[in-house]
Amino acid sequence: MGDRGTSNHSAVTDFILIGFRVCPELHILLFLLFLLVYAMILLGNVGMMTIIMTDPRLNTPMYFFLGNLSFIDLFYSSVIAPKAMINFWSESKSISFAGCLIQFFLFALFIVTEGFLLAAMAYDRFIAICNPLLYSVQMSTRLCIQLVAGSYFFGCISSVLQTGMTFTLSFCASRAIDHFYCDTRPLQRISCSNLFIYRIVSFSLSGIIIMPTIIVIIISYMYIVSTVLKIRSSEGRKKAFSTCSSHLGVVGVLYGAVFFMYLTPDRFPELSKVASLCYTLVTPMLNPLIYSLRNKDVKEVLKKLLEKRNTIV
Repeated sequence: MGDRGTSNHSAVTDFILIGFRVCPELHILLFLLFLLVYAMILLGNVGMMTIIMTDPRLNTPMYFFLGNLSFIDLFYSSVIAPKAMINFWSESKSISFAGCLIQFFLFALFIVTEGFLLAAMAYDRFIAICNPLLYSVQMSTRLCIQLVAGSYFFGCISSVLQTGMTFTLSFCASRAIDHFYCDTRPLQRISCSNLFIYRIVSFSLSGIIIMPTIIVIIISYMYIVSTVLKIRSSEGRKKAFSTCSSHLGVVGVLYGAVFFMYLTPDRFPELSKVASLCYTLVTPMLNPLIYSLRNKDVKEVLKKLLEKRNTIV
């Protein structure tokens, strides 16, 4: 990737995160909004992990995946939210080159891992509905661990490649990143490198990452729908679909936000920031709510915990 400028990325010691272009009076409101959402993320995801780890009735593959989903949501939102809240009060709004690189790497790691994990969860639902008699055999503990480990492995490989490509670009045009965290497109805008090859490689890598997960999810649900439609009783169909509705909701929210973000024209950076909010903060906040409100087992555990607490009080 050739440079059009004379200086390279080593000359950049820090960046400036511009954040949202609003009047200073709204910074307090945005800070409180971020704080509320982040508090709900912490409460929801830590609560979900605690329930799954402490209740033996939830010691199943589906809840093993769900616990990992909550872990991922908790950590990738934590990569973004605290720094964004600090910058609402900061005059400089700066982030070091190393800090930007680490934020970029960790966010890319967790967001890609979540995509692969959602595909593994779709496969789990496919086995549970289409091959229920073989479910305990096929979805063994070993396979579940391998699927989660594989999700992290592909997330890590993707993140290393994306981070390596992005931070070998030259940033001699400006230090100001027009976003509230270090992301690919805002960093491209301030690069003075020739981005043609970078964009081709980045697009190809994104396709290699996203397409397999989407294909697994689509094929799994094609088989699931086909199997459910063969169930004669409406109660049976309702019960089968209810086990998938939460997962479909999470998939829809995440992929919908990501596609909206990257299909938004680059000339509308403020719209891109709003779309980014959906999958950096809104999705991690909604996932525990979706699973707790739509899942009978989780609701029963929560109900018993509340009853136990009231009895003690």
